[in-house]
Amino acid sequence: MKKSSIILLAVFSAIISFDSYFTNPTMPKTLVVAKDSIINITITATGDLMCHSVQYNYAKVANDSFDFNHDFDLVNEIISKSDFAFGNLETVLAGSTKNYSGYPFFNTPNSFAEALKNAGFDLLVTSNNHSLDRGEDGVLRTIQELDKLNVNHTGTFATQRDQDSIRIFDIKGIKVGVIAFSYGTNGNPIPSHKPYLINIIDEELIAADIQKARQDGAEIVLVNFHFGEEYQREPNFFQEEVVRETIAAGADIIIGGHPHVIQPIKIFKTSNAKLDSGFVAYSLGNFISNQRWRYSDAGVILTLSLTKIIATDSIFISAIEYHPVWVFKGDTNNGKHYIIVPENKIDYYFISGENQRVMNEAFSDTHNILSLFDKRFLPSIMEF
Repeated sequence: MKKSSIILLAVFSAIISFDSYFTNPTMPKTLVVAKDSIINITITATGDLMCHSVQYNYAKVANDSFDFNHDFDLVNEIISKSDFAFGNLETVLAGSTKNYSGYPFFNTPNSFAEALKNAGFDLLVTSNNHSLDRGEDGVLRTIQELDKLNVNHTGTFATQRDQDSIRIFDIKGIKVGVIAFSYGTNGNPIPSHKPYLINIIDEELIAADIQKARQDGAEIVLVNFHFGEEYQREPNFFQEEVVRETIAAGADIIIGGHPHVIQPIKIFKTSNAKLDSGFVAYSLGNFISNQRWRYSDAGVILTLSLTKIIATDSIFISAIEYHPVWVFKGDTNNGKHYIIVPENKIDYYFISGENQRVMNEAFSDTHNILSLFDKRFLPSIMEF
């Protein structure tokens, strides 16, 4: 048999096997395809990126000079190795003249965004309930500063044309469109003549943006939502309804934030999307913040592996990986720091006693919350 025939038969078998996973989980779970006929990419998402006042006080090194890089020392390798990493920037960069502040009206030094770039983030979502904490000026300056850093962003916009422009990223040959929406702005008014400043959750706008992303060439549409009830570990009716509508509109992947705790992740049957089976994470918790209580001092780094079979122009989720993380606050050999600590079975000199207990509790909580998701129903790829 000619090699080309073997490849076609292998690809056909792979598609049949994968489509059968969700109806017959006893079937073999290995897809055999030719190495030169597939593309593999990874997309990584984190929980909310917050900066309370004590965080920038810890990071201060001189007058109006801050260094947040140590916060990410232990996780930047995980983030950087991904083909595409993003998170929710839950603050604005309005500048020192607008006074730095934490809760309830955030304004953070530019160095925070610089550290996120250095940690490996490729895109920052800017639509959330704190987007207008410094009004229109804060929205626009945040956009300007991210542009100066060459950091991609979406969710807030400088013009109507900017809002109408869907962010589409060609990741090693797979085109991914990213759109983002927030449930609101904490009552901070959106100028009536500039509704384009922020994407607010709206069924028609979501559906229109998904369709526009498809028209602009997106093979995969990823939707980020800022929604839900704070500190609740299960999605509420509003989240579930928004997700249902978004699936119906054709989304492939849905990532959420705002509750500041981890909520479940699920596989769903798509509708008019590229993926046959899509993925939703209702909330990834906090990635960095000063919220020190149980469940809010923890988050997760989530990585989705997508595989494209070129011969059939089909894409599917081939692996899902998550790294539980916990936020340390305290003394180190380099002074006082916040440090995002991943669960990697390493003993850190600065973590002991009660901190050790709380960290282990956080990791255990994360596994318990996400344990209902069964990764056995995802295929593995065997190349030849």
